[in-house]
Amino acid sequence: MGIAAFFDIDGTLCRNALMIEHFKKMVKYEVVDPIYWHTQLKDKYKEWRKRTGDYEDYMLDLADIYVSALSNNKRSDLEFITKQVVNLHGDVVYKYTRDQIYAHKNMGHKVFFISGSPDFLVEKMAKKYKVTDYRASKYEVDKNGVFTGNVIPMWASIHKKGAIKELTDKYPIDLSKSYAYGDTHGDMSMLQSVGNPIAINPTKEFIEYIKKDQELAERTKIVVERKDVIYKFSATMDCIQFD
Repeated sequence: MGIAAFFDIDGTLCRNALMIEHFKKMVKYEVVDPIYWHTQLKDKYKEWRKRTGDYEDYMLDLADIYVSALSNNKRSDLEFITKQVVNLHGDVVYKYTRDQIYAHKNMGHKVFFISGSPDFLVEKMAKKYKVTDYRASKYEVDKNGVFTGNVIPMWASIHKKGAIKELTDKYPIDLSKSYAYGDTHGDMSMLQSVGNPIAINPTKEFIEYIKKDQELAERTKIVVERKDVIYKFSATMDCIQFD
């Protein structure tokens, strides 16, 4: 049985969400009418940037518009934008997480990406980092390669639990010796599934959920990367408090 490392992407590896960057490029190249940004998203984005609004609310609203914008477009017609996003933002990552990917590969561990981002973006990130396999939100296309507007999501904890089941059915993996890296509550099942869970720049909600599970909290390492400094904590430390 081998050892594996499961990585979320958005907020865990990448400093921003791949879907956000793809959406912004679609607006730039007028695949999406800029009016959507100004009338439906701009204010929520500003609230999030100022830390007065909720990131999840912003992302949910963006996802609805994003799926609608993709519908009736051919996947091949957006290939240039997709490549641009990965080329421009695929290296804008957290140093700690990037180094962990390389460390696991050097130790002969299998490395997997499990992400809520669109599959056509995660596929390119998986190739860029030469990981073993990946699972992502599936944006369905019809027989002509046109986006239908149907999405099989991979952003909730229950979805990622199913992804780990798929991967462990496909690859011989000892989960008790394996690792998982995530930043939000959607990654909870990933951390619960492995012997070595790591929360990267976790949200307040995520830390609170981890601390509620005493057994998980005792196993979980919390890593916070700010500027050029990496801070490491135990999830059971009393110093982790919230205002």
